[in-house]
Amino acid sequence: MKYITVEKLVQDLELEELNHLQGESKKITTTELVRPGIQLGGFFDHFAYERIQIIGKVEHRFLSTLDEKTRRERFNRLFSYDIPCIIISRNLEPDKELMEAAERHQKKILRSSFNTTKLVSVLLNYLEDCLAPAVTLHGVLMDIYGIGTLITGKSGIGKSETAIELIKRGHLLVADDAVEVKRIGHEYLVGCAPEITRHMLEVRGIGIIDAKSLFGVGAIKNKSNIHMVVELEEWDPDKTYDRLGIDERHREILGMKIEEMVIPVKPARNIAVIIEVAARNHRLKYMGYNAAKAFSERLTKHLTKE
Repeated sequence: MKYITVEKLVQDLELEELNHLQGESKKITTTELVRPGIQLGGFFDHFAYERIQIIGKVEHRFLSTLDEKTRRERFNRLFSYDIPCIIISRNLEPDKELMEAAERHQKKILRSSFNTTKLVSVLLNYLEDCLAPAVTLHGVLMDIYGIGTLITGKSGIGKSETAIELIKRGHLLVADDAVEVKRIGHEYLVGCAPEITRHMLEVRGIGIIDAKSLFGVGAIKNKSNIHMVVELEEWDPDKTYDRLGIDERHREILGMKIEEMVIPVKPARNIAVIIEVAARNHRLKYMGYNAAKAFSERLTKHLTKE
């Protein structure tokens, strides 16, 4: 199971630590958050204790209406569960009973200057990125007219050479050879390069080149959504290739289906231009126009007239 530690959360989001604990840092394993207002009211059935607990202005105001004894009982009950940490928003001052109970049960109390809505948004984005399902794929990821295009194929088929041609045509390199892919929520895939190979390209006969140094910062991009997969394969004269594009094919990556097309490679074919056109066509279909279907409808009308 993927996780991050509370210590990493504190470091990455620059949260203020209101107490210092010894021992192993707690692990955060879910992107879900809880505002424990109902628990502070005394109801602990179905308590999602494994989530980060957020105390905002409403919870803080409600606690001020309770007497010290009740506050102490509620906090002791809250901290009897194995919660990862509590984060207080708006730089609010924590209750004395909260800090005492946290010390007794060895629970981390953090604080942020963000208001509660902003804090929740920042935490969700951060946790979804850190805890997202991930896989490393062999290929090249390019941003072509805003379409994240994953170019795959056997080693030596010409993926990196195609990437260089696309860069020269004004498109952006995201990753070469190894592409780290994350699924963010249920909506999209994001790809980036491993830190060790970021901005680098391997070209057989030349070796490793730095795309950022050679072509400038305008030729690279740190990460991109993945909208389309292009599979390069050697031309097979006995194989029938799609000539109309009516029947779309997809590749499943981390449980999500991404449109895929197979482009045969042979001498005299400008693969970079073909991929560029494929990206333009994908963008056009996203905007609601499918040329293959439009041609099919036009052909059907023509045959019907006859």
